[in-house]
Amino acid sequence: MTHERDAYEVLEVHPRAHQQVIQAAYRVLAALYHPDRGEGSVTDSRRMTELNTAYARIRTADLRQLYDRERKLQRQPIAAQRTPDGASARDDDPARRPLDFGRYQGWTVAQIARRDPDYLRWLSRHSAGARFRTEIEAELRRSAPPKA
Repeated sequence: MTHERDAYEVLEVHPRAHQQVIQAAYRVLAALYHPDRGEGSVTDSRRMTELNTAYARIRTADLRQLYDRERKLQRQPIAAQRTPDGASARDDDPARRPLDFGRYQGWTVAQIARRDPDYLRWLSRHSAGARFRTEIEAELRRSAPPKA
């Protein structure tokens, strides 16, 4: 999940609400903010987009179960989260800090360097990798073949 607002917050329902309550809340809010309703302000349009995105995440029991799992993981303290190799991710150790975005979400820079160094080279030039740039450069130097 990107840094979107919580779907339950957007739909103004409790996370344990019945599926029919979620559907009813979506319909009521959609009727209020739909762009065809009259005013059609930019704020209403953005709110409607946000409602549609939130409802799409939890509209069925299966989707809602997936969303709840992701939501629970995001709310765990980073020290309690695990990286793909089973190690605990720690905020105070930059080498153990996992990425929180992209195809390697949850992986550390060292793990990505072993698997896909080209991705790290790209990430070091991309704005999304700015927070990890020092770690990426150190890992790429460490894994670079020795010069003759």
